[in-house]
Amino acid sequence: MREGKLYMRKEEGIQSEEGIKAKLYTRYPLSSVLIYNGSTILHFLLGGIGIALGYSFSSWAGYTFGSLYLIFSFVEMYLIMPLNVCPNCVYYRAKDSLCISGLNILSKKIAKAGNLNDFPKRARGLFCPNNLYLVSLIVPVLGMIPALIINFSIVLLLIFLVVVGLLLFRFFIIFPKVACLHCTAKFNCPQAEAMGVRNL
Repeated sequence: MREGKLYMRKEEGIQSEEGIKAKLYTRYPLSSVLIYNGSTILHFLLGGIGIALGYSFSSWAGYTFGSLYLIFSFVEMYLIMPLNVCPNCVYYRAKDSLCISGLNILSKKIAKAGNLNDFPKRARGLFCPNNLYLVSLIVPVLGMIPALIINFSIVLLLIFLVVVGLLLFRFFIIFPKVACLHCTAKFNCPQAEAMGVRNL
């Protein structure tokens, strides 16, 4: 095994990396992990605050919806993912590995190893982990649009713009250039296929 690269057998469900130009990480740089989780947590927090602030004209709606969103987003990302997705990932098995989110470390502590061939199932079904993840990212944007119309404020507008910026940053920078491009699981991952980085 070369430093920074992980070579898996085809029968384990991972395509050969021969001819791949991008460096593949068994351990992502700490800076990448911090950027990924920092932007994720900021997205969730600002999304929850934006929803709470946007619907604060109601004595209960703002805090209720904002709190429900925060619970859903953090549970989906930091509990459902390590329980249901990470055990089927190559990073769960690789020695001394660190994936882009660092969730493989948490997963090893709370879940048993799964099957590498089941990893693509993360994107199958209406309520699959991938779709729930997308919902957690998009809901605050959709939720703040009517709030801006009904209960406009400069603060709410700024929060909305920052959340939209974080969403665009994730899809156009983090996923294709920081996360998926260098992921050893990308040959078996539907998200990497959607980003068009499998053969890069």
